[in-house]
Amino acid sequence: MTLSITKPRRGRPPKSTHENRDTRAELIRSGLEQLTESGFAASGIEPILKKVGVPKGSFYYYFKNKEAFGLAVIESYANYFAKKLDTYLLDDTYPPLTRISNFVESAKSGITRHQFKRGCLVGNLGQEVDLLPENFRQILIDIFISWQQRVATCLKSAQVSGDLSTTADCDQLAESFWIGWEGAVSRTRLVQSSKPLDNYFNHFIAGLPR
Repeated sequence: MTLSITKPRRGRPPKSTHENRDTRAELIRSGLEQLTESGFAASGIEPILKKVGVPKGSFYYYFKNKEAFGLAVIESYANYFAKKLDTYLLDDTYPPLTRISNFVESAKSGITRHQFKRGCLVGNLGQEVDLLPENFRQILIDIFISWQQRVATCLKSAQVSGDLSTTADCDQLAESFWIGWEGAVSRTRLVQSSKPLDNYFNHFIAGLPR
């Protein structure tokens, strides 16, 4: 999924000393960290600007407002995560179900590395959807659908290889995977342990029709 985010040119242009920096990309990375840890509604612009080291006036050179900034952060995260999923789920050097397991292990490693402070940006935003701009809702839904389609494709490969029953509804299983996964990620942040992810994935794999 690709969002079209135009770059307005209102506000103070960056100083020439910053001309070799991709300040917009740095703001998005800083926003990703802030929104993943604190959510959209509770996040102010000031901590994001402070980390990057640009004045507030320059922020509006890159983004019309906080909503436009939030959309840019979501787009960046969605593109990153889609590539991450493809890296693992399309790796045909492993059996299909092992590919899903490899993704899970990578995700666990990332959550642990960030000391359980960050989870899934899309999942986090989904939990505060009533506080978000209304146009965020469909964007988040579409991102989840794209993730589900990737897992469903991998599960269909497992059917071809004989590791999954040919009568299994792969689309339904993929939707169930992400619903359960987001809940497990949330519990992992709460208890500061990757055990909920292990428990969830082991249960998911054990329940697949063979």
